[in-house]
This record gives sequence, structure tokens and C-alpha cells, in this order.
Amino acid sequence: MTENLFVVLYLVGMVLGSTVRAWYTRKFRQDRKAIYRQEGLLVLLLASLWGIAILLPFFNLFTDWLDFAAYPLPGWAGWLGVAIFGVALWLLWRSHADLGRNWSVTAEVRERQTLVTSGVFKYMRHPMYSAHWLWGIAQALLVHNWISGLASLVIFISVYLLRVPREERVMLNEFGDEYREYMKRTLRVLPRLWK
Repeated sequence: MTENLFVVLYLVGMVLGSTVRAWYTRKFRQDRKAIYRQEGLLVLLLASLWGIAILLPFFNLFTDWLDFAAYPLPGWAGWLGVAIFGVALWLLWRSHADLGRNWSVTAEVRERQTLVTSGVFKYMRHPMYSAHWLWGIAQALLVHNWISGLASLVIFISVYLLRVPREERVMLNEFGDEYREYMKRTLRVLPRLWK
């Protein structure tokens, strides 16, 4: 019974996170054709798989197809997952809000884009990826299943390893020394706790 509660809480969070992304995608008019042209087939395939992975918990709630891969976790682990997911959703929203019109689905610099180093970007260079890391960890704690619980985290690792170096090259090409200085002050996905 408690397991189902955690899956329902995960699904509510997934809807909230998807709403944040959809709102900013619509607000800043992301061009789907440009995304397909610029990102390449592998990144698009991995992003699609990640999309499927975040939907897999529906199967846990509404079918018994993946019951063979269930794993037990104590109740406190689920509540820890709820807390982590809350932080992930806040960070996802805050990242979009701080980027504003500078946000893009693709690894590109848009016309009149500026380097954002305030808000959550003051503490880390890729807080949106931090949010997705936390999302994957929360999913594993909320959805007690080796397939649907871990799928998001496993697939996101590949997306992260392909995208972040590419994004940083784009930013270095566009902003040069300003971005190099920013890199010295911040870490990629963790807040720097020391100077």
C-alpha cells in the first residue's frame, strides 16, 4: 500500500516537472525541427528513451508486468525520495526561470543570448542537469523496481555524458574567457561549497 503511495507521489511530481518544461518550451518557442537538426540522432534517441523511462512507473501502478523486478525499501527511503524529488522539481523550475529567454532545448547559443551566472547558476553551471540527476535518484527511491525505478537514472547518465561536454564547448566558443572564469568559480552539477 505504501509503495503505491510513493508511485502516485512520483507520478504527481512527474506531471509537475513536465508542466514546467512544457510551459517554458512554449513560452520561449522552441523549434522542434531545429532541435532534430542540431542534436543528432543518438542524443535524440537517448532523450526519447529517457522520456520513456520517466513514464515506466505507470506500469508499476496500473499493471503487474514488471512485478518480477520489484525490490523492497523501507518507508523512510520513500520519504527521502519525496524530499529529493521536491528539491529536483524546485531546481528544475528555478533553472528555467533564471535562464528566461536564454533557455534552449538544444546545445546552441541563440540570438541576443547572455551568459547567466546569477540565481542558481551562481552556484553551479548546470543546475537543470542537477535537477535531472536528483529526479533519477528520487525515482529509484519512490518506484521500487529494478526496471522502472532505475531506468531514468541509467539512461540519463548517457544523455548527460553526451550533452554536457558539447554544451560547454558551445559556451566556450561563444563567451570565451568570461565562461572560463565562470567555470573556475563553479562546478558542473554540484554547488561549490568552498572558494
